[in-house]
Amino acid sequence: MMEVRALAKAFSGVKAIDEFSLQVHADEYLTLLGPSGSGKSTLLRLLAGLEKPDSGSIWLNGVDITTQPTHMRNLGFVQQKYALFPHLNVIDNVAFGLRHRELDPVTDPARVEKRVADILELVGLTDLGGRMVGQLSGGQKQRVSLARTLVTEPKVCLLDEPLGALDANLRERMTVELQKIRRALGVTFMHVTGNEAEAIAMGDRMIVLDRGRLLQVDPPDTIFTVPATIDVARYINAYNILSGTLSDGRFTSSNGAFPVVGDVPELGYYAVRYDAAHVLAPGEMVPDGSASMSARFIASEFMGSQIIYIFRRIDGGTFEVVRHLSREDPASYERDQQCTICWHAADALLFDVKGRLVMDNSMRGAA
Repeated sequence: MMEVRALAKAFSGVKAIDEFSLQVHADEYLTLLGPSGSGKSTLLRLLAGLEKPDSGSIWLNGVDITTQPTHMRNLGFVQQKYALFPHLNVIDNVAFGLRHRELDPVTDPARVEKRVADILELVGLTDLGGRMVGQLSGGQKQRVSLARTLVTEPKVCLLDEPLGALDANLRERMTVELQKIRRALGVTFMHVTGNEAEAIAMGDRMIVLDRGRLLQVDPPDTIFTVPATIDVARYINAYNILSGTLSDGRFTSSNGAFPVVGDVPELGYYAVRYDAAHVLAPGEMVPDGSASMSARFIASEFMGSQIIYIFRRIDGGTFEVVRHLSREDPASYERDQQCTICWHAADALLFDVKGRLVMDNSMRGAA
């Protein structure tokens, strides 16, 4: 459907997008995750035609649209700040693109009314058509912005952090609504976010971007359980990451030496998912085939369905352990209590000195 070929863009000699290539499929929800400054918004602006690439090309259904102006690309763009017209009501905001687009404008008032009514029903705003923008909540403005884009029937809808300005409860509701709307229309969504939970929950496929480079594109469950690089593991915020070397068949760091499963030539990083580790009870022995380390308890965070326990490692860094309350009862520790943290050696992910995954182990015992 859409193909991005070796797209590149630099500002003042600094690469914002670096040889980015991607195949975008029809009728899919793509989420794009990366830290601030990774080039996420720049990529969307390049796709939308709001920025001109230094090199590379963008193809849509076999047509090169790289140099086409924005309004001729048949792409929708939903901005984080909504960009609604404050002097127009909801109906006229949504109808604006239909009435005034250069390519095939809709001039029949009855057709405009029908198209607008249908899309407002889809986004749940049927009763608010006569309201002015200033009378809307943040979530309602987001829906109007989405409706204004979708009413023009774009091939691909680009969403630049569409939930970023919403409160937590509304963001959660809109997560479900966006997926429902996309499925109903069969439009491809490319959704930019800096929130790893949002990216994992919403995407059919998930793209991880850093410094303009595509690090990994895979289904979210693959990225979550098998991050291709140590940077991907950092960005999904679910792994304890240790630096060290391979010595005598063990990963050796300032926090201890841990057994390594498999034959690897070198190591630079060792990652343990939060929910793959557990804290040994007093007097409990480390099971065979497991790794362990000593750490001091700092604090815990109650998250509803789980508790996060935070420990101080020997090297001064933190180590987090997640306890799912559906499987285990909560535990209590004293501040600065010395504890032994344990995990199956086969559950650790191993990365070379350049941060590339070198051992793909299944996550035994982790949810």
